[in-house]
Amino acid sequence: MESSFEFWDYLVFVLYALVILTVGLWVSRTKKGEKKSTEDYFLASKSLPWWAIGASLIAANISAEQFIGMSGSGFALGLGIASYEWMGALTLLIVGKYFLPIFIEKELYTIPEFIEKRFSTNLKSILAVFWVCLYIFVNLTSVLYLGGLALETILGVDMIYAIIGLGLFAAAYSLYGGLAAVAWTDIIQVVFLVLGGLVTTYLALDTVSDGQGVMAGLHTIFDTVPGHFDMILDKTNPEYINLPGIGVLVGGLWVANLYYWGFNQYIIQRTLAAKSLKESQKGILFAAFLKLIIPLIVVIPGIAAYVIVNDPSLLSGLGEQGLANIPSSGASDKAYPWLMQFLPTGLKGVAIAALAAAIVSSLASMLNSTSTIFTMDIYKQHINSAASNRALVGVGRLSAAAALVIAMVVAPLLGGLDQAFQFIQEYTGVVSPGILAVFLLGLFWKKTTNRGAIIGVLVSIPIAMFFKVGPKGWAEGSALESLFPSLPWMDQMGLTCLITMAVIMLASYLKTNGKDDPKGIELKKETFRTGPLFNVVSFCIMIVLTVIYALLW
Repeated sequence: MESSFEFWDYLVFVLYALVILTVGLWVSRTKKGEKKSTEDYFLASKSLPWWAIGASLIAANISAEQFIGMSGSGFALGLGIASYEWMGALTLLIVGKYFLPIFIEKELYTIPEFIEKRFSTNLKSILAVFWVCLYIFVNLTSVLYLGGLALETILGVDMIYAIIGLGLFAAAYSLYGGLAAVAWTDIIQVVFLVLGGLVTTYLALDTVSDGQGVMAGLHTIFDTVPGHFDMILDKTNPEYINLPGIGVLVGGLWVANLYYWGFNQYIIQRTLAAKSLKESQKGILFAAFLKLIIPLIVVIPGIAAYVIVNDPSLLSGLGEQGLANIPSSGASDKAYPWLMQFLPTGLKGVAIAALAAAIVSSLASMLNSTSTIFTMDIYKQHINSAASNRALVGVGRLSAAAALVIAMVVAPLLGGLDQAFQFIQEYTGVVSPGILAVFLLGLFWKKTTNRGAIIGVLVSIPIAMFFKVGPKGWAEGSALESLFPSLPWMDQMGLTCLITMAVIMLASYLKTNGKDDPKGIELKKETFRTGPLFNVVSFCIMIVLTVIYALLW
C-alpha cells in the first residue's frame, strides 16, 4: 500500500474538484440581462425536487464532524455514538410530519422569520444574532478545523494552508450561486461521500480480518471489542458521561436532534426550497433512509481502527507508516485520517475526495445560511429595509465572505480537542434547549406569549450553565451535591429544556391571565395529512431501528 498521493490519486481528486466547480458555476448562471432575486439566491427559486433535497440534507449534515469526529467517537466509545444518526432518522420523520407543513405554509425564508410571525421582531433579532454567531464560531470553525486536521494527517499539508484551501474551494461556487449551486452540487458530493466512505470501511474491515473480507471483519471486531457494540451504556462505562444509558433514547438526544433537524437554518433551508410540501416530505424520507447507513461509513471504521491499534500483530503488518499519527485515547479524532493512509493508489484519491465533499458541502451550506439570516433578518430588518433584490444578494455574498474569513482565523484555535464531535454537541447544547422550548411551545401552545418566549430564551442559558458548572463547585458530601449532582451533559440538556418550557408557560400565563391575546397560529388537522408513501416508509424505518436496538441492547 502507498503512503502518499500518487498520479491516480491526484487525478481522481482534481476531477472531483473540476466537476464540483463546473456544476456549481453552471447552475449559478442567469439569463442575459437578468439578475438573481432573493428567492433565486437564498431558496433556489423554490424548484428543488425530492431527490435533490434528500441528498443535500445528508451532504450538509455529514461533514468533518461525522467523518472525523464521529469516527473518533467510534474509536473511543463504539457504536453507541450511532444513536445520533439512527435517532436522527426518526427526527426527520417528525419534522416532515409536523414542522414542515407549518413552515412551508408560512412561506418562510429563514427560521427566525417564523419567530417574527409568531412572536415579535425583537425576539427574531435576538435569535438571528445568536445563530449568526453560532454558525461562525462553532459550526464553520469546527468543520474547517477538522477538515484541516484530516488533510494535515493524510497529506502532510500544513493545517493553516488546508483550512484556507477548503474555505476558498467552498466559496468558489457557493458565494456566487447561492442555494441552487449548493444543493445541486450536493448530489455529486453525496455520491463521492458514500463511495469513499464504503471504500474506507471495506479496507478497515478487510485489514482486521487479515484479508478475509467485510463480514469476517465485522465478526472479528465484534468478538474482539464487544463492549464497543453496546448501544445502551451503563454507569460503569467511562463514556457514560457522553451517552448516559437509556437517557439517550428518552432524554436529551431528542433535544439535540429536534433542534438540529427542525430549527437549524442550514438544514431546514433545503426543505423550504422545495417545489411543494409533498416534494419536501419525500426529500425528508430519502434523507431518513440514508441516515440508516451512515454509521456503516463513519462509525465502523473508528471501531476497526481501535482494534488495529490495540493488536500488535495487525499494527506491525502496516509497516512504519502504521506508527505515524497513530490515534490514541487522547487523540481519537486521528482514527479516520490514519486509516486513509493505507488505501491503495487511486482509491485513496476517491476517499480524500469523499472527505473533501463532506467538508466542502457543509461549509457551502453553512455559508449560505449564515448569509441568508444576516441579510434577511438583520440587514433588511434593521439596516436598509428598502434594499433592492440586487442589493440584498450582494449583501448575502459579502456577509458569507466575511463569515468565512472570521472562521478561518478562529479555526486553528480549536487544536488539542480529543473528540471534537462530542465537544461541538456539548457546547451547542448550552443554548439549543431554550430555543427548542420556544419553538415547540410557539408551534403547539397558542397561549405562549412574546414576553414568555423572551424570558425563556434569556433564562435558559443560566439554567444550562448551572447544571454544567455548578456541581463542580459543590463541596463533596454536601447537601447541594446530593440535591444537584453532576449529570451527563445530555441529561443537562433534557432538564434545561423542560425547565425552560415551564418558565415560558408560567411567564405566559401570568402575562395573559385573560388580559392579553398572544399571536397564535392556526393548526388544522388537514395541515398534517401525509400520503401513503410517507406513512409506509416511516413505518418501515421505525421497524428497522427497533430491530437494531433490540439486537444491540
